Amino acid sequence: MAKHSLPRFRIAVVGSGAIGSYYGGKLAYYGRDVHFLMRGDLHAVRKRGLHIRSKGENIHVAKVNCYTLTEEIGPSDLVIITLKATSNDALPALLPPLLHEKTALLTLQNGLGSEEFLAEHFGAERVLGGLCFVCLNRTAPGVIEHYDYGRVAIGELRRYPQPRTHDIAWEFKRCGIVCSVIEDLVLERWRKLVWNIPFNGLSVVAGGIDTAAILADENLRRLTLELMDEVISIANQCGHALPTAVALEQMKRTETMGAYKPSTLIDYLAGRPLEIEAIWGEPYRRARAAGIAAPQLENLYQQLLSLDWAQRSNSR
Repeated sequence: MAKHSLPRFRIAVVGSGAIGSYYGGKLAYYGRDVHFLMRGDLHAVRKRGLHIRSKGENIHVAKVNCYTLTEEIGPSDLVIITLKATSNDALPALLPPLLHEKTALLTLQNGLGSEEFLAEHFGAERVLGGLCFVCLNRTAPGVIEHYDYGRVAIGELRRYPQPRTHDIAWEFKRCGIVCSVIEDLVLERWRKLVWNIPFNGLSVVAGGIDTAAILADENLRRLTLELMDEVISIANQCGHALPTAVALEQMKRTETMGAYKPSTLIDYLAGRPLEIEAIWGEPYRRARAAGIAAPQLENLYQQLLSLDWAQRSNSR
């Protein structure tokens, strides 16, 4: 990747919701050759561009390369995948027009299993994963509100970082994105699940509340810590060493967020499918396969399945 002189290096963003629009928008703002697969926001973005609003900066990308078909984008050097994991079944049809011999696939999706899914269909040598530590929401077509954080950590699937891993991280950094390279991608996915499993899940099952409300409720706060402890235990018994102090670190970080609505809550309120299998189902299945008891995770997983089924049934 280092041999490509910018901005000829071609980047495709598949999934232009809050995450894809934010990171792809920053790359485009700093002159990278970015092309977005876009559906719902297409006409608004073609007319008014992409807006990223935050405390520290306000970015407007006036001219955005956005398309409805990956065939219109064509072969790219890096494909950033930010679709919800619920749409992964569409990727085997969406991605082939974007591939050439050395195309790298970087998934910034939540939960467990997306890298393995991509490896199964496109080869493990193409696949990288990234974790986004960011508070943001899409508030209108083509408008992203950035509240806090923004760091990305990227790594390779089942191997140590390669030269391309560092090249991609460097390009993110040059575009104002704090980005680090990680040696153990799966370990870091478990670390993020320590936060995602309780806060995304409880925000929905507790009646549609934000992170500040969860922390303010004594019972929910206790349940949050119990879920965190279960996730840490599962990770460790599956061979991914997470210290128990991660739970306290995550709680302290959440206290600084204010009244933040997690992405699963946003999806639920909008009537969209929830990423239940990637965030709760797959960790629970790995716990069961390892013979690990996870009663709170199991209960939360079942509650979310019931709520999601009821919402889908009511919308028919």
